[in-house]
Amino acid sequence: MRIAQVAPLAESVPPQGYGGTERVVSYLTEALVDQGHEVTLFASGDSITSADLVPITRQGLRTSPEVCNPAVWHTIMLDKVSRRASDFDVIHFHVDCTHYAMARRCATPCLTTLHGRLDAADVAVLHDHFTEHPVVAISGAQRASLPDANWMATIHHGLPQKLYDFHPLGQDYFAFVGRISPEKRLDRAIEIAVACNTPLWVAAKIDPCDQAYFDTEIRALMRHPLVHFVDEIDEVQKNDFIGNARALLFPIDWPEPFGLVMVEAMACGVPVIAYACGSVPEVMEHGLTGFVVSNQEQAIDAARRVQSIDRSACRRVFERRYLSSIMADEYGKVYRRLAADRGTSHDTAGTSRGTLAASVARSAPAADRRARSRLALVKRPDEPQATPLDPAWPPPG
Repeated sequence: MRIAQVAPLAESVPPQGYGGTERVVSYLTEALVDQGHEVTLFASGDSITSADLVPITRQGLRTSPEVCNPAVWHTIMLDKVSRRASDFDVIHFHVDCTHYAMARRCATPCLTTLHGRLDAADVAVLHDHFTEHPVVAISGAQRASLPDANWMATIHHGLPQKLYDFHPLGQDYFAFVGRISPEKRLDRAIEIAVACNTPLWVAAKIDPCDQAYFDTEIRALMRHPLVHFVDEIDEVQKNDFIGNARALLFPIDWPEPFGLVMVEAMACGVPVIAYACGSVPEVMEHGLTGFVVSNQEQAIDAARRVQSIDRSACRRVFERRYLSSIMADEYGKVYRRLAADRGTSHDTAGTSRGTLAASVARSAPAADRRARSRLALVKRPDEPQATPLDPAWPPPG
């Protein structure tokens, strides 16, 4: 099939650091290309893909040195998509709702994956107005907040099978990966680690809107000698940062729509200790991939006995439920339904992936980017530290 993927412009596809939606768009795009589909990706110009890239901006807007209005660039992107709509059998949006009016008037079937929380009142108003717009949920928990939308499917995120290595043995630290924000509850993770007398390594970004929260609620907690901070990390760095951990701590306090980092941990064979919010009970398998808890007492107890979890079982659950090829298969079913309804399908799945020249052209910038990403670590200015990302990790003693 001829498929357009329309990505957010905040980050590149895949992102160089934090960016769950853009990461999923990348995994889906590559899996669809592997299956023989003709895929066009509308995204920032620093994206790396084997699909046909239509660059909208020079780089992801969040890291752009230029002051810019995201609405301007998303408007330009939607116009480019609209102008090329007849080139595709289906257009798959990952950009919230700015395209709904365009999609209503578009002859090519349009689909939107809703990546965020859906429990705000105006989200229901939106979908009451655009009641016919086809949408996909990323978890049953997310979907439950908006029961009357035009749901085509619930499709869990997936990762490439070989993206992360299985790590059979964990080292003596817990990992926290994501954002430092009120709903992610790094304070809970620190409390768990301190109660277990176990180092906590934190790889996270701080958005401008969360800086005040960090300064007033978290900064003092980060001074504890067991707590160590590195900046955002990419998927290459996550392999060992998460993979070598005894467990991933995910003590969230919000209706998590999915929680990709839980699956990243499973792929590494790392058990997860997570609060039972949003999608967590759906994504996790309690007692098999870690522990689902409801309070700090349970979380601390789970952390103390987390080594009872079979790390190979975590990896097996990942391979059974969360591969990007599975995700692409499920989206393919939705695409075919939409295209059949409009009579527009040109199914090319099963043809070869693409030319060797394209693959070589793509690999060079990817290698450069992996090398650059290793320079992004931030250490405390008062003391040099080894980190789980260093070749010499763990430090002596």
